[in-house]
Amino acid sequence: MLSFNTLSLVLTALVSATISGASSPPKGGRFYSVADTYIGNSFLTGFDHQTFLTDGDPTHGRVNYTDQAFAVSQNLTFTSTNTLIMRADYTTVLKSTDAWGRNAVRIQSKKSYGTSVTIMDLRHMPEGCATWPAFWVTWPNMGEIDILEGVNDSGPNAATLHTLDGCTMSSANMIQTGTLTPTATNCYAYVNYNTGCSVKSGTATSYGPSLNAVGGGWYAMERTSNFINVWWWARNDPAVPPEVKNGNGLVNPAHWGKPFANFVNNNCDLSTKMGPHNIIINLTFC
Repeated sequence: MLSFNTLSLVLTALVSATISGASSPPKGGRFYSVADTYIGNSFLTGFDHQTFLTDGDPTHGRVNYTDQAFAVSQNLTFTSTNTLIMRADYTTVLKSTDAWGRNAVRIQSKKSYGTSVTIMDLRHMPEGCATWPAFWVTWPNMGEIDILEGVNDSGPNAATLHTLDGCTMSSANMIQTGTLTPTATNCYAYVNYNTGCSVKSGTATSYGPSLNAVGGGWYAMERTSNFINVWWWARNDPAVPPEVKNGNGLVNPAHWGKPFANFVNNNCDLSTKMGPHNIIINLTFC
């Protein structure tokens, strides 16, 4: 039997914003207007619960992803006015001979997004031995961006890019507060065991028990054809932008300071390596 401390993910809101269509947007930045807001029950209508009944978890975790009806009936997925909670079955005793792993949830947005800003207000994330939670965006043949991912409470968080061949990153070109992993500079998914290009946050509160101890916080990603930026602000961070904290209708990432991850197009044509992506939130186990 695997032992877990807590297997719940608590989301207050998920916001996706696209380039502002205002006829006269304010000057001095990169402005995006809110296109979609997922909060509370809208997660159940705006996302699909994914199941993989034939081949199992495509990321090769030991899990049994359930459909929405089953997840709701077992309280693996439930909502309140302003909160979504996703969690795994923490009572069943599994045997090594069991064909499937622990019941859990993987949801994918029905809509896909290209150039955009995505903001997640995260109150609590799974922690404990063998947990493997992730918040990411992907499309089957056009790249993947891991915004939040890790295993076994091993922090801080790392944001990672996975692409087709011909995409590399160099720290000399990246304006960021995080650190590019020296052994993870080739983003091609079919070399180095799909390590991708990985940037480690320098903030302990960005993952696991340390994140939960401060009440969570906000992850944000800005994606364009020239760069992909990822930010993290803890709940108690005085530097969190008001538009992120309060969910304003117009956001301007140009005023958010340095991201912890800055993937650039110097040696990677992001316009051809990245297609429209769906948002995925899941919990699997290693």
